[in-house]
Amino acid sequence: MTAALLLFGLWCVGFLFLFRIPLCRDDAAGREFPLFSVIIPARNEERNLPVLLGSLARQDISPSEVIVVDDGSTDQTARVAGDAGARVLSAKALPAGWRGKNWACFQGAEAAAGELLIFVDADTCFEDGGLRRLMNAYLDGRGVVSVGAYHDVERPYEQLSAFFNLVMTAGTGAFTIFGSRRKPSGLFGPFLMLDREAYFSVGGHAAVKGEILENFHLAGVFRRAKLRMRCYGGKGAFRMRMYPDGARSLIEGWSKAFASGAAQTPLPLLLMIVVWFMGCVTTPIFFVWGVCHWSLQAVVLPGILYGLFTIQIWSMLARIGSFRLCTSVLYPVPMVFYFCVFTRSVILVAFRKTVSWKGRQIDTASPGK
Repeated sequence: MTAALLLFGLWCVGFLFLFRIPLCRDDAAGREFPLFSVIIPARNEERNLPVLLGSLARQDISPSEVIVVDDGSTDQTARVAGDAGARVLSAKALPAGWRGKNWACFQGAEAAAGELLIFVDADTCFEDGGLRRLMNAYLDGRGVVSVGAYHDVERPYEQLSAFFNLVMTAGTGAFTIFGSRRKPSGLFGPFLMLDREAYFSVGGHAAVKGEILENFHLAGVFRRAKLRMRCYGGKGAFRMRMYPDGARSLIEGWSKAFASGAAQTPLPLLLMIVVWFMGCVTTPIFFVWGVCHWSLQAVVLPGILYGLFTIQIWSMLARIGSFRLCTSVLYPVPMVFYFCVFTRSVILVAFRKTVSWKGRQIDTASPGK
C-alpha cells in the first residue's frame, strides 16, 4: 500500500510540469495586422517546402514577403522555393563560431522588410486560418510568441517520438501549474515571432550564434532583456511532420543534442520530470511483479496505477500530436526507446562530440561546425 501511495504521488507530479497548453484561438475580428515577413531557413527541404509554402498561400492573411534562406542545400530546395513564389536567398559561407540554422535565420532577418519577423522551420505548415490565429495571439500581448507545432504522426515508427515530444514540451517550462506567472525557460524551435526592433536590439540569432538549441538560449537572451515571452500549443493552427524519412532520421534527429537540452532545463523543472519518469518506469515493473506473484491485491493496485499513467500520458499526447491510444497503453515501449536514444545522445555529446544531421556533421563541442 505504501508503494502504491508513493507511485500515486509521482503520478500527480505530471500535472505540475504539464498542466495546461493554451491554444491560439480566432476570437478577434477586424484587427489590423502589421506588415510581417516569414523567414524559412532551409537545408535540403525540397520535399517539405511545397507543403509549407502551399499552406501559406491558402491563408486568409498574407505576409509582405516569404524569404527562404537556402542553407547550402544539395537538392532542389532553391528551385522549389522560387517556383512557389518565395524570395530565395543563398546563405553566405558559414562564419567561424556560427551554426547553420542561426546564420540562415540572421541573414533572413537582415534582408526582411516587415515590421514583424516570423521564423518558421521548413518541415511545418499552417492550418487554414492558422496564421491569423497566430497573429491574434501576438497582438493580445506582443513581445515574443513561440508555438509548439502539433505533431502529425503517421507511420508506426513515428509513435516512438512520444516521450521526446512530451519532454520537449514540458522542458520549456511554459505549461506548468504556475501558468503565466513564470516566464518560459525555453522556446520552441519551429516557430518564433517578434517585432524587428526587439529582435535586433538583443542581437537576434547573433546572440546565440554558436548554440545548437538556439530556441532555449534565445529565451535566456529575451529574459535578460525583459521581453515578454508567451508559448502556445499549435493544435488547430500550426503543425509539423517530423522525420518522415524513416527510423534512422528519427534517431538522428532526436539525438541531435537532446542531452544538452536537459542541461538547459531549470533544475526544479528537471527534477519534477525525472521524478515523474521514476513513476512511469516503476509502475509497469510493479504490475508485472504482481502478475508473476498472483494475488488480487498484488494485481489490482498496480493495474489501477498503470491505468492512471496510461490516461495521463494519453491526455498529454493528445494535446501535442496525433498519437494513437495504443501508444499510451503500451507506453513502456516508447519510453524505453526514449532512454536508449537519450543515452546515445549523451555519448555523442560527451565523447564523440559530433552528430550527423541533413548531411552535415555537427560538432557539439566547438560551435559553428
